[in-house]
Amino acid sequence: MSNRNYEKNDFNSPDDSSDVRKDLSRVSENIWDIPMSHAGGMNVPGRIFLSEKLLGTIDRETINQVANVAKLPGILDFSMAMPDVHMGYGFTIGGVAAFCPEEGVISPGGVGFDINCGVRLMKTNLQLGDVEPHMEKLTDKLFHTIPSGVGSKGQFKVTDEELTQAFLHGSQWAVEAGYGIESDTKNCESYGFMEGGNPEKVGTKARKRGRPQFGTLGSGNHFLEIQYIDKIYDPAAAAAYGLSEGQVTVMIHCGSRGAGHQICTDHLQNLNQAVKKYKINVPDMQLACAPAQSKEAQDYYEAMICGANYAWANRQIIMHWTREVFERFYGKDTDELGMELLYDVAHNVAKYETHTVDGKKKDVYVHRKGATRAFPAGHNEVPLQYRDAGQPVLIPGSMGTPSFILKGGPNSMSLSFGSACHGAGRVMGRGKAKNNMSGEEVKKELARQGVTVRAEKAEVIAEEAPSVYKNSDDVVDVVDRLGIAQKVARLIPVGVIKG
Repeated sequence: MSNRNYEKNDFNSPDDSSDVRKDLSRVSENIWDIPMSHAGGMNVPGRIFLSEKLLGTIDRETINQVANVAKLPGILDFSMAMPDVHMGYGFTIGGVAAFCPEEGVISPGGVGFDINCGVRLMKTNLQLGDVEPHMEKLTDKLFHTIPSGVGSKGQFKVTDEELTQAFLHGSQWAVEAGYGIESDTKNCESYGFMEGGNPEKVGTKARKRGRPQFGTLGSGNHFLEIQYIDKIYDPAAAAAYGLSEGQVTVMIHCGSRGAGHQICTDHLQNLNQAVKKYKINVPDMQLACAPAQSKEAQDYYEAMICGANYAWANRQIIMHWTREVFERFYGKDTDELGMELLYDVAHNVAKYETHTVDGKKKDVYVHRKGATRAFPAGHNEVPLQYRDAGQPVLIPGSMGTPSFILKGGPNSMSLSFGSACHGAGRVMGRGKAKNNMSGEEVKKELARQGVTVRAEKAEVIAEEAPSVYKNSDDVVDVVDRLGIAQKVARLIPVGVIKG
């Protein structure tokens, strides 16, 4: 397998690519297919949810990656990509693929190295005027309380037994350990943990990396952001979610840190061999996989669940410390500040779910790699208090650009295995961004726009400049128009903590 990790390094900019239109067949205004004739060995077509406006943001390598996933055994319906799609490790970032348990496979490339990278959004009863005058001091306190950056370590180091419990019980362990309140777990995807994790499948190195990193943001595109709601699109859903214009929210975006990365790295070695053992013809060794019911695949899946649970616990602890900062700063407790969790969603995970395939209910392994679950109103996995509205879908923007709260749409299950986009999607690699931009200048420009930024290094700000991403409005408009996920509210950043 190539050592090149596209999730952390450069990729070809669409500016340098030739027109990809000839590789695609237009199905409707926002749906484009990659026909099976595009490449030999495709078992299903590719499908990209994309507007005409966003067509120029993708390149041929991205198209080819979607097609490569379509060549994997047992894939169902389509190899899909969301409007924020760009090239990733094996699978595109923004990729969705469902596999039959009997003939299909499980592939770490369809999850990514940052297992259960995801987004958590906390409401407050504060208004923009309550935070805006204090943003310098408030972001400073958050920045010094919540560690960030490469290799960052938290305020405490858990014991081996505590780590095991986190691997098994995720957010629920963190709350029981005193890092949160009981209602927090009710408003998480899967209630903040997945069943079926097996800590015995997590290696010593992954445990060693994970112990000191609870409560840390990490680096790259991870952040903690203070925002306010500037627009409500769906008053009924907003009321169900407890949202109103001017309201301050806090968004946390991070994942499983070194533990998840090491879990993926360790099991990729086994799956590289499994490809040969089971004579699976993969077009790219970054798509290393094994039959879904094989020992190799299930060993990875059980370890991946541990990584996912670690991530939910990590975000829970960060939220707890965020509450403590706000409590000290405003001299009020969490209840008085209305600091209630709206929802927490994963966007790098594989899940065993029930979907309708060819008119029949079927259990399948859905891989979402840079894609957010978006279950519609009435689905039994949507928390009861949101069930009439639909699952909250949290889509972060980039520094200085809007984030969005959506609800799972009526067409998500039929179009995308209940999946939506996960963010804006990069159009420029990190290396190119650092070479082309000054972090200090980006920071100054954001300050002129009313956004306070704190980061360990100026180069991180350059890497994550708003211009290296697609326009978040354009991305969200695609899933909204398709009825995959529908807009509820728009969030504007005022304070950003970067890794």
